[in-house]
Amino acid sequence: MEIEKLHQLFLESSFITTDTRKVEKNALFFALKGERFDANTFAKEAIEKGACYVVIDNKDFFINEKTILVDNTLTTLQELAKYHRTFLAIPIIGLTGSNGKTTSKELINAVLSQKFKVKATVGNLNNHIGVPLTLLTFDETTEIGIVELGANHQKEIEFLCEIAQPDFGYITNFGKAHLEGFGGFEGVITGKSEMYHFLKNNKKTVFVNLDDTIQVDKSQSITPYTFSAKDKKADVYITEIKANPFVTITYNDQSIQSQLVGIYNGTNISAAITMGHYFGVPDLLIQQAIENYNPTNNRSQLSTKGSNHLILDAYNANPSSMGVALQNFIKLPESNKVAFLGDMFELGVESLKEHTFLVESLKDEVHIQFYFIGLEFYKTKTELAHFNFFETFEDLKEALEHCKFENNYILIKGSRGMALERIIDLL
Repeated sequence: MEIEKLHQLFLESSFITTDTRKVEKNALFFALKGERFDANTFAKEAIEKGACYVVIDNKDFFINEKTILVDNTLTTLQELAKYHRTFLAIPIIGLTGSNGKTTSKELINAVLSQKFKVKATVGNLNNHIGVPLTLLTFDETTEIGIVELGANHQKEIEFLCEIAQPDFGYITNFGKAHLEGFGGFEGVITGKSEMYHFLKNNKKTVFVNLDDTIQVDKSQSITPYTFSAKDKKADVYITEIKANPFVTITYNDQSIQSQLVGIYNGTNISAAITMGHYFGVPDLLIQQAIENYNPTNNRSQLSTKGSNHLILDAYNANPSSMGVALQNFIKLPESNKVAFLGDMFELGVESLKEHTFLVESLKDEVHIQFYFIGLEFYKTKTELAHFNFFETFEDLKEALEHCKFENNYILIKGSRGMALERIIDLL
């Protein structure tokens, strides 16, 4: 079937889904394959649940006139998304980076939504499947789209940019994330910079943090719109960023008190202010949007349990994000502090070195009790009074049965696979 005709059927459908559990009347179902499943086998079930059409790539599961047989359902989904993006012709902001993508996305969405009808990536739908699904949620009412682009290897950002066709781009930072897939830190820089190549080749606009030397270097020859907390010549000059523990930003003689902890979130907030400024959102509305934004999904959340104050940042972790989270935590003036740190994943051959470096950097922070959880941290086990190592979460759970925490500031940080939010129930 030609993509134009499939697009028309998509427009006539209620929504698109790849999950039969979410199929409702008039849904368009795409049968994707995975390592452990083949959704072609669910095509009949999707029609029985009310799907207007099912798109399959295995002729053995052809049912009736509601079945659309294609060579490859994933490729077709991607082609449909790209066609739909061109069909809508709305401005799209592409967003990638090693750390802070989702928080930046949500802040930018909050700010721009003060003036426009905005749709953005939901959750972490930022890969070769998630980006097409995100684009296919945009409709004729959407005035600006925000698309998060995730990657863990070379050429992935390039591929996603070809689908999303962003008019604007922003890379939050270049950090030590997915080192295994990218082939080291230089590989991260090369991979993330694929967005810059797209913007340059298509004469688009880039948002640049002038305080990040890598951004400045790699975004040369692209139309820039800049922000800085150091350079007054930036398009948006941030007068002050401070955190105690919530981040406060001052610009244009206006103070914005966020609900985000960690000085590192100052950059994420600054980026949202900058894009609001670029798209003409009034300063007062920018302030309201940022001050009303409340983080979710275990990202930089400050809460209390009993007499303890918790900084929950357990959505993900890598050496860069772990480093800045700890720097912020160490600087907090409170005297009673405890840090629960979980293994950092996807570091490949660099894993032991990075975990060892982190542990070594904390040896002198004797005013903080550290609990290191996971096999990688356990390999670095060191006999110090303020260090505690646990090979598994179950080992930690057993140890905490004999501990009582009162009047502490507690940081919880680790990779998603560690699921360290479970610690809250143990306190």
